[in-house]
Amino acid sequence: MKVLILTVLLMSAFQGINSQSLKTVSYLDETQKLNGLVTSNAGEQLHGKQLPGVLILPAWKGVDNEARKAALDLEKEGYIAFIADIYGEGNIPEDNAAAAKLSSSYKNDYKAYQHRISLALEQLRAQGADKVAVIGYCFGGTGALEAARAGLDVEGVVSIHGGLSKDAARPNGPISTKVLVEHPAEDKSVSKEDLDNLVNELKEGNADWQIIIYANTGHTFTNPESQEYDEVMAKRAWNHTLMFLEEVLK
Repeated sequence: MKVLILTVLLMSAFQGINSQSLKTVSYLDETQKLNGLVTSNAGEQLHGKQLPGVLILPAWKGVDNEARKAALDLEKEGYIAFIADIYGEGNIPEDNAAAAKLSSSYKNDYKAYQHRISLALEQLRAQGADKVAVIGYCFGGTGALEAARAGLDVEGVVSIHGGLSKDAARPNGPISTKVLVEHPAEDKSVSKEDLDNLVNELKEGNADWQIIIYANTGHTFTNPESQEYDEVMAKRAWNHTLMFLEEVLK
């Protein structure tokens, strides 16, 4: 009963997030309009220096409450946070089936995904961010790894219950940015082979990497709106994320 009450309270908190504290930033990929969100500290400085920035790549349904809350929490930590719009206006999936189809199209056309991420990074820097990092949830966690694979100019990436696989035909290349992977132990969407291949890829890329595995947790363990939510492990994962960002950005 206590778990049920806590879950309801957390979901209510998510639903009560004031989206007005995040400003919409519209930008283009050729003719496709994209609508990102940026925190209210955009353009601010601290002691005459630009603030560091964090690009947030949302899960497979697009900009959601988990991404919004992460942005607002990162603002409290002194980061300019920008939530990327990967799909674009008019392309937001209405259900899981549509989300699976759309996200898979970007996983297969990884260069298109990397391009949308790079456009969002441009917008984050245009909002006054200095050094930047990328974090992503689920589909966005896959995107965080793609940012590293693409050699995008970021200090580090965090993949939070992300998809870890890539096409076997893609060669492993150098990975110059720091990588943190936060992986739920019972994630049925990620095979042991996927995890082993990622470790091999990071080793061959001579990356600075770390993988943290969270015991007894399913795929969406950080999301209070999910039945797989684990409060203790979610809090640990967030603290690990903050520790990593502190290291690479401050």
